[in-house]
Amino acid sequence: MHFSVWAPKRKSVSLKLQDATHPMQGPDDRGWWNIDLDTGSAEVDYTFLLDDEQGPYPDPRSPYQPNGVHAASRTYNHTRFQWTDQNFRAAPLSAAIIYELHIGTFTPEGTFDAAIAHLDHLVSLGVTHVEFMPVAAFEGDHGWGYDGVALFAPHQPYGGPDGLKRLIDACHARGLAVVLDVVYNHFGPSGNYTGLYGQYLNHRHSTPWGGAVNFEAAGSDQVRRFFIDNALMWLRDYHVDGLRLDAVHEFVDRSAIHFLEQLSTEVEDLSATIGKQLVSIAESDLNDPRIVTPREANGYGIDAQWSDDFHHALHAVLTGEGSGYYEDFGSLDQLAKALTDVFVYNGIYSGHRSRIHGRPIGNLSYHHFLGYSQTHDQVGNRAQGDRLCHLVSFHRAQIAAALVLTSAFVPMLFQGEEWAASSPFQYFADHQDEELRHNVTRGRMEEFSAFGWKPEDVPDPESIETFQRSKLKWNEISKPPHKEMLDWYHKLIALRRSTPALNHADAGSVEVKIDNAAKTMQICRDAIQTCVNFGQNGSKFLLPDAAEILLSNGSSICSGNVLQLPPETVAVLRLSGRRP
Repeated sequence: MHFSVWAPKRKSVSLKLQDATHPMQGPDDRGWWNIDLDTGSAEVDYTFLLDDEQGPYPDPRSPYQPNGVHAASRTYNHTRFQWTDQNFRAAPLSAAIIYELHIGTFTPEGTFDAAIAHLDHLVSLGVTHVEFMPVAAFEGDHGWGYDGVALFAPHQPYGGPDGLKRLIDACHARGLAVVLDVVYNHFGPSGNYTGLYGQYLNHRHSTPWGGAVNFEAAGSDQVRRFFIDNALMWLRDYHVDGLRLDAVHEFVDRSAIHFLEQLSTEVEDLSATIGKQLVSIAESDLNDPRIVTPREANGYGIDAQWSDDFHHALHAVLTGEGSGYYEDFGSLDQLAKALTDVFVYNGIYSGHRSRIHGRPIGNLSYHHFLGYSQTHDQVGNRAQGDRLCHLVSFHRAQIAAALVLTSAFVPMLFQGEEWAASSPFQYFADHQDEELRHNVTRGRMEEFSAFGWKPEDVPDPESIETFQRSKLKWNEISKPPHKEMLDWYHKLIALRRSTPALNHADAGSVEVKIDNAAKTMQICRDAIQTCVNFGQNGSKFLLPDAAEILLSNGSSICSGNVLQLPPETVAVLRLSGRRP
């Protein structure tokens, strides 16, 4: 078996295998140390000793950490798993309904295998893509996953490598594509040994987590290779269909070829090699369309990105909140602009940032952008982790769902929103070091001051109760009012998937009319009209033609081309004589 590790500044590196220590050959001209040993057919545990005395430490590229991120690494043979998904092909993003979930709270057991039992619920709902929050190994049993440190090793408490493969194979058997959330902007605060091996961080630049990942300075070639190899591993060896790239706005890279461009190129090459469409989705708050602009047009070539401006505009209108980043939002005009232009701040002044922000999307298709009313961030980064349905009336939550699912964006849901889940989604962690636990708890309280939330209202993230409180309660799904909300989502998704006009995504194809005094909005998408009354009084709409109501959450009445909507009501209509 071949063992290798990148440690360019070390004078010696040895492989520790069981009770024996084996000096490795190196470093070569790229800083790699190598050794070949006969280990038999069984998997073996191993670690590395640095400069003969430091360690032993786990492998930065460890494929398996069965005993936690501080313990020995274990080899793993990807060829032994028997896949059954040879004929699976994912739906294109243009036809996608994405569902974001967290393995630890999606089921009471919080494992890959337990999640399989609820996949049929997602199929029945009309979901096409399941997006897993990060599953790379992190310290402790439970956490959001964004503090991963063994990025090549699926988290053992979830079920390890085999468990993840069983879940993905089960998704594919049901026609569900899998998108995996990966974190390439930082390492977690505990269990990260990469700095002992090489220049993984560039401390000339800072991020909210410390030094930036080294995408541009000395040694960056191998650091870039580390992350790109990680991406390709998930796509090739775990049969993942796409990647969601966390917070790419924290990447610092002034290279001639940006890391995102290199990544999208190599993902496209892998797609051609394996004969399977692969996608990449970025999270970015830059409002920069270059991220999803094709490489041949001097962009980075990422397939799609999250659109927080739409979320913020919708949330602020529905809730009336205006603290923190919501201070830049709150008007129907801004929500209308988000629906038509994607970025509200597209080269205009942002009061929250005290500077001009963003640029226009040009002729990019709306399918390069995801639309949503809730995500793990927007729910979990509230003091109490309260969902939208905990903040607004039942009817206003239905309006949010309708605006997401009839928008021109690729719609994304967050676990449990489809039945107005009663459980919150709070921030939780399981760090082992007492000082780190204290710092995380204190930092969480300080972070919420910008929103005016009181420290005493913030649940302790290191408490097991915070984690348990965030688990979905599947037994409530058939009870009112949850059943009514689930039925609403079923109808909306079925309507979207059966109506061609709702999948038309050419730039400029959406027209929005608003009446600020009446608090109404009319969204025009070819033959489909979505009319919303946000106000507390009934309202009348004049339509371009006679129409029929396809779906409404209230006692709406349409006579000819006149629509009457009760307060807090949305109606989706088809204009007569036009192609749907």
